[in-house]
Amino acid sequence: MSQIQPMGVDEAAQSAAVPLGVQQLPTRVRGRRLPGLPLWLRLLLHNPKSCIGLIVLGGMLVVAIFAPLIATHDPTAYSLLDAKQAPSLHHFFGTTDQGTDVFSQVILGTRNSLFLGAAAATLATVLAASLGILAAYVFLVIPTIPLLIVASAYLRNRGATSMILILGLTLWAFEARILRGQALTLRNRDFILAAKVAGEPTWRIVLFELMPNMISRIAAAFVLVFYVSILTAAGLEFLGLGDLSSQSWGVTLYWAQVNSTVLQGEWWPFLFPGLFLALTVVALVLILAGLDEVSNPRLRKTRRQRGMLAGLLFGHGRGR
Repeated sequence: MSQIQPMGVDEAAQSAAVPLGVQQLPTRVRGRRLPGLPLWLRLLLHNPKSCIGLIVLGGMLVVAIFAPLIATHDPTAYSLLDAKQAPSLHHFFGTTDQGTDVFSQVILGTRNSLFLGAAAATLATVLAASLGILAAYVFLVIPTIPLLIVASAYLRNRGATSMILILGLTLWAFEARILRGQALTLRNRDFILAAKVAGEPTWRIVLFELMPNMISRIAAAFVLVFYVSILTAAGLEFLGLGDLSSQSWGVTLYWAQVNSTVLQGEWWPFLFPGLFLALTVVALVLILAGLDEVSNPRLRKTRRQRGMLAGLLFGHGRGR
């Protein structure tokens, strides 16, 4: 069925539950098909929200990869002669009370913050995909934030590995709920029932039937936990519960609030790490919104109808 044809309530409900592996591409996307890419990824690359998010996130990744080349100063070098300087051509983001360069701290902190968030999201996604699809329901009632604070406070070693393990082993729970609900909607579909009738073992049905039809949902869950991990890690570091000897956005914010920079009229140690953190989270949220539209045909249909309505209102004929 074409995406621009009217759809009844029953048909829409059935279409929403159809895995992306068996859905048809919208007419606009079929005309510009990208060879060799899965359906959900082709739809994602044609979604304006996700494209904006991917561009911003790609920029952050470039900064993280080339951080040592982009940084202009040693982020740990103290210079009382350069203390409390506002943003200038010599110090793009200004300096702290100790004279350290905020620009270099933010740039080098980009690599650590993204790595920590991605590693924790990967661990949480693996656990959630395994246990969520198998309908495990372990530790799902434990409050995450209090557990994170207590665990971080009692750890002697608060390095990157400890933070990744803490975040990954606690944030998988709500992601598992999402994947469990998706798996429950798919387990009674014809291709799953056919596999059961054929005598396929449960592990093979999960790995080769369920998971391939949940790739877009697993990707969305990864993006969700990615930005939650970045925000949570920054929050823990801001509270002084992270590795304060490392460079990250949360650590930069921690030292800014410890030194009461805002009260002294120094706004730049807060603004720039917070801005980078906010841009990264917004980019991931836009990618997540695009993945939601990819996973739900009704959202794609609604977006197309809005485009057609805008075209009629502004005299462009049919919406693109």
